[in-house]
Amino acid sequence: MEKTLYLMRHGQTLFNVRRKIQGVCDAPLTELGIEQARNAARYFRDHQISFDHAYSSTSERACDTLELVTEMYYKRVKGLKEWNFGVFEGESEDLNPKLPYGDFFKAFGGESEMEVRERMSRTLTEIMEQEGYQTVLAVSHGGACRQFMRHWEHKSTVMPEGRLGNCCILKFKYSDGEFELLEIVNPNP
Repeated sequence: MEKTLYLMRHGQTLFNVRRKIQGVCDAPLTELGIEQARNAARYFRDHQISFDHAYSSTSERACDTLELVTEMYYKRVKGLKEWNFGVFEGESEDLNPKLPYGDFFKAFGGESEMEVRERMSRTLTEIMEQEGYQTVLAVSHGGACRQFMRHWEHKSTVMPEGRLGNCCILKFKYSDGEFELLEIVNPNP
């Protein structure tokens, strides 16, 4: 049976504006971030997309985004958190190594690229495998979403270049234990 996952990135935060590495540490949504989440809510409403279940990373920026998108009950899940960047958390983005990061952050108390991919894939598979789950919304983070996409890129025909914008919506088909990216929507002008 085919199911649909809408995976989206949180709205803009203070750390995004200040160009700070924001993994498991947190920062509040900016006014623009709040407006981005409201635009995402409008997109779902205008396209008559409703969810039977909703999930969020445990980070405040993701929970706040989800609460602006829908008023439905949701569950906070640690497996949807952003990549752990170790001692680089909260530091300037200028300290990031060149892409791909690979195992770079693991040496500094963070996660490797493959650990993030596997964590996100395991978490979202567990969510989608539940009985009665047909259309699910999950709010996560740019790095975590990108690694999830890379885990399943061999099944997808759509793959964005560059960073995922704040409140970017990724529509996946889930069937037979596999995800396929169908569409990328940026609800913000």
